[in-house]
Amino acid sequence: MTLENLTASAIQLLKDLIEIPSFSSEEDLTAARIEGWFQQYDIPFQRSQNNIWATNADFDASKPTLLLNSHHDTVKPNNGYTKDPFKAQVEDGKLFGLGSNDAGGCLVSLLATFTHFYAQKNLNYNLVIVASAEEESSGAAGLNSMLSIIPKIDVAIVGEPTLMQLAVAEKGLVVFDALVKGTPGHAAHPNDDNAIYNVIEVLQWFKEYRFEKDSVSLGPVKMTVTQINAGKQHNAIPAEVELVVDVRVNDQYSNKEIVAILQKDAPCDSITPRSLRLNSSSIPVDHPLIQAGIALGRDTYGSPTLSDQSVLSCPSLKLGPGDSTRSHTADEFIYVNELEEGVALYIQLLTKILKV
Repeated sequence: MTLENLTASAIQLLKDLIEIPSFSSEEDLTAARIEGWFQQYDIPFQRSQNNIWATNADFDASKPTLLLNSHHDTVKPNNGYTKDPFKAQVEDGKLFGLGSNDAGGCLVSLLATFTHFYAQKNLNYNLVIVASAEEESSGAAGLNSMLSIIPKIDVAIVGEPTLMQLAVAEKGLVVFDALVKGTPGHAAHPNDDNAIYNVIEVLQWFKEYRFEKDSVSLGPVKMTVTQINAGKQHNAIPAEVELVVDVRVNDQYSNKEIVAILQKDAPCDSITPRSLRLNSSSIPVDHPLIQAGIALGRDTYGSPTLSDQSVLSCPSLKLGPGDSTRSHTADEFIYVNELEEGVALYIQLLTKILKV
């Protein structure tokens, strides 16, 4: 099969996926369409819930294994859409539709790339591809559920829109619930321990606090108070104020270290993490995968957005066609030429490390 035909087939697959609703945990029909891709090319595959995966034909357990991963679930369309989010339309070189950019373009490009290499012999790495579910919701039945099922992974490419530049690091995420307490009472009476007033200094602390270690790729840890809740009626001083704190963690800290620091230093009555599993990710710039990308003229950078990299413990690279700033926007689109470039660059990149 020619690269041109393979790319055209991948673009058609993306059009089909756009027209099948696939909100997180509701991806059964897009999973079935992805099964059709593997059947079309006579590639054996397996399915676990709504995750579809396969290995290359010449899989050799003595070799290291490279994971190719992207997701086929989407967020729900926002109210700003002027086009049908479930109709694939090409206008002025743009393919419109929900999930076209995030991350359908990456997924179909990786499927085409895997298919290109599937039957080739004597590769330096095994290949495993996972078309995963529940990425947008960080759900329990997504890529994290596959890590005990697929072969052990040594390095990964996670397909997310990066304009085909090399995201060599990605920030992790810890969300905290915090409480600031006071003395409840009637608003008509004096009260020197008003929880709402008490929170003023706490908010200032969160605004001004700086973690010591910055990252070359990801910069500083970013901490933001994103929600606040207190009080139920105008004449009653509440007993406490609830805060939600969003912390984007660089690769200089583990999530556990961030928790320990805030539980020691934050001037709250309590601060509790919701989850520790969305860790920061990185890959050394001297890794052969990154050096191969640099040789192809790709730039490196650190990504502030979260992806399925967060559930991987191996070195991982985020790379894919499309632009992250279009994700979750109204009238989402990806350029057709970005898809063509995506397939070609993925194949050129992997050729440099699989066939040296």
